[in-house]
Amino acid sequence: MEFEGIVFEGVPYNDDEQGDPILLREVPVELARLLKVRNGFVAFGGGLHVRGACKQPPWHSLREAWKGDGALHERYPELRPSDIPFAQDCVGDQYLLRDGEVVQLFAEMGEVEHLDMSLSEFFRAVKDDPVDLLCTEPLELFMQSNTRLEPGRLLQVFPPFCCDADERELRDMPADELLDYHTELSQRLSELPEGVELDYRAIPHSDRPTPTSFE
Repeated sequence: MEFEGIVFEGVPYNDDEQGDPILLREVPVELARLLKVRNGFVAFGGGLHVRGACKQPPWHSLREAWKGDGALHERYPELRPSDIPFAQDCVGDQYLLRDGEVVQLFAEMGEVEHLDMSLSEFFRAVKDDPVDLLCTEPLELFMQSNTRLEPGRLLQVFPPFCCDADERELRDMPADELLDYHTELSQRLSELPEGVELDYRAIPHSDRPTPTSFE
């Protein structure tokens, strides 16, 4: 299956130095088959990142996100160790395989939504209408004033979507830093007493200059 706007591809899964062929024995056949053909990629100009069976770079490693230090299931109580975090979108929301079904993790809140799709159905839906399934509007706005979103970087939305705001800003940042930000944000939200609003300004965020603003 071909995807538009591919800006990065992982090394072959059996690469002597960077590949991780053992991982393919631990994932469902459907996912292993995909990664043997193309070992993860960034498509739609940064709108979808499918992780690969590789050791390097760390931001592209499926093993790192699934079983490494700070794995996703260790950060979010709603996730299970068996959930396979095979992909993410441009703002850091995660897509995972759970018992053969794709579920979506909204990274700011730590909430999981069942998409009622198999892996192949998910990829067909993304290919047919990426705007509808993926959160691409922030990327489209970002690209109006930037040449590209570099592979390994994602978009931080500030104030976050989960907070009321008349205007927001977008800044690109390393994917691992955005994951740390979302982890802290979701933890603070879970600890808030009922009726108390989150002071999102107290959470460290990117101070990269010249953000892209949107309403």
